[in-house]
Amino acid sequence: MSDSPPQQPSHSPRNRPGSGQGPGQGHGPEGTQGSPGAPGPAAPESTTLLLAGARLTDGRTVDVRLGGGRIQAVGTAGSLPAAAGARVDLTGYLLLPAPAEPHSHGDTALTADSEGPVSYSPDEVQRRATEAALLQLGHGATAVRSHVRIGDVHGLGPLEAVLQARRSLRGLTDLTTVAVPRLLTGVAGADGLAMLRDAVKMGASVIGGCPDLDPDPTGFLEAVLELASEHGCPVDLHTDGDDPARLSRLAAMAGGLRPGVSIGPCGGLSRLPLDAATRASDQLAAAGVRVTCLPQGDCAALERRGLRTAPVRLLRAAGVRVAAGSGALRDAGNPVGRGDPLEAAYLLASQGGLRATEAYHSVAGAAREAMGLPEVRVEAGFPAELLAVRGDRIASVLSLAYSRIVIHRGRVVARTSAVREYCDSAVAVALDLPRQGRTEPGP
Repeated sequence: MSDSPPQQPSHSPRNRPGSGQGPGQGHGPEGTQGSPGAPGPAAPESTTLLLAGARLTDGRTVDVRLGGGRIQAVGTAGSLPAAAGARVDLTGYLLLPAPAEPHSHGDTALTADSEGPVSYSPDEVQRRATEAALLQLGHGATAVRSHVRIGDVHGLGPLEAVLQARRSLRGLTDLTTVAVPRLLTGVAGADGLAMLRDAVKMGASVIGGCPDLDPDPTGFLEAVLELASEHGCPVDLHTDGDDPARLSRLAAMAGGLRPGVSIGPCGGLSRLPLDAATRASDQLAAAGVRVTCLPQGDCAALERRGLRTAPVRLLRAAGVRVAAGSGALRDAGNPVGRGDPLEAAYLLASQGGLRATEAYHSVAGAAREAMGLPEVRVEAGFPAELLAVRGDRIASVLSLAYSRIVIHRGRVVARTSAVREYCDSAVAVALDLPRQGRTEPGP
C-alpha cells in the first residue's frame, strides 16, 4: 500500500484579498507563492476545489466540492466534475471538520530552549507567535486562540506583536487574542485594569486572566465581567478549579454574560472529593460556563506544574460543554509540548475515558463553539474548514495521525506527508505494509 502524497491542485494566480468575515479576517496580506508543491496564495472566491475519493466517518466514500470558502456539494465518488487542475485525490484519507485550538500561548511558545532570559522584543514575540500558529496549522488547527500576558515590564508590547502576527497570517489561519492581565484589584491592579481596557481597544477580542493569582479573586472576576459586558467580549479565564466556593461564585456571577465564559484548565477539579466536584460541575453547567481542559499538560500561566487533567467525563455528565486545548508549546509550562490537537484527542480517548468520536469532537466542534466559530460539518453549505488524515476511521486517525492535509477557507494551506519504508522482505511484501512505492532495490 502506497503512502505517497496526494495530488495537489495547481497554484492559482495572485489575486485581491478576500472579504470574508470572522476572526483574523480583514487584515494583512493573502500570503505569498511558496516552493513547488507548497500551498499557493489565497484563491479568489470563484475558484473551486474538488476533494476526490474522501472517506467520511459514516463509511461513505465521496467527492466534496469547495468554493467561496464553503462546501458547495457532497456526492458519491466520481459524481462531481472538477475544473482542470483543481483536484486533490484523498483516496485513503478520512475527511473531518478541522480542529481549532482554544488555548495556546503564542507569546511564550518555543522558549523552552532559550539560553538566558526570554526576549519579549516585539520582533521576537511576533516570530514566535507566527511560528507557533503555523506549527498548529500543520497539525490541523485552522483557528487558534492565543492567551497573551499584558502588564509588568513588557506592557502591551507582546499583545501588539501577536496582533501583528495575526495580520500576517491572514488567509492561512485565523488567530485571535486573549488579553491576560496579572492583577486587577488593589493599588497594583489599577494599572492592570487600565491596561486591559487599552488591550481591548487595540484589538484583543477576548478578556482573560488568572483570578487564582490575584489577592482578591472575586474582585478580579467582577472587574473582568464588567469590562466584558461593557465591550461585548467573551471571557476566557485560567483557573485550577480546586476551590469549590470560588467556582460557585464564578458560576453565579458569570451566568448571564453573553457571548459567554470559558475557564480552564481546571485540573484541580480532579483532586476534589467526588461530591464537591459533582456540585461544582452542576453549577458550571447551569450557568453555561464552558471548560477547556489541557490533556497534554498545563500551561505556565498558573505558575504550577504537575496538575491532573480536568475530570472530563464528570463535567460532560453534568452537561458542561468541554473543549480540549493543547496548552504550552515548548515553553516553561511544557518543554516538550507539541501543540497538536489530535494528540489532545488521543489522550482523552486513551486516558480520559472518552470514545474516539467524543474525543475528536472536543478538539473540533466543541473547540470551535468555545471560540465562537460557526459549526463545521462535511455537508453542503458549511464552512470549508477541513482536515484530511490518512486512515479509515477516527480511532485509527488518533492512533496514527501522520499524513495530514489542512484546508482553510476552501484551499489547501498545509500538508504533512509521512512515509514509512521497510527493507525488502517477504514478510513486508506479504502483509502489504505501508511504504512508498519505488522500483530500485531496497537496502
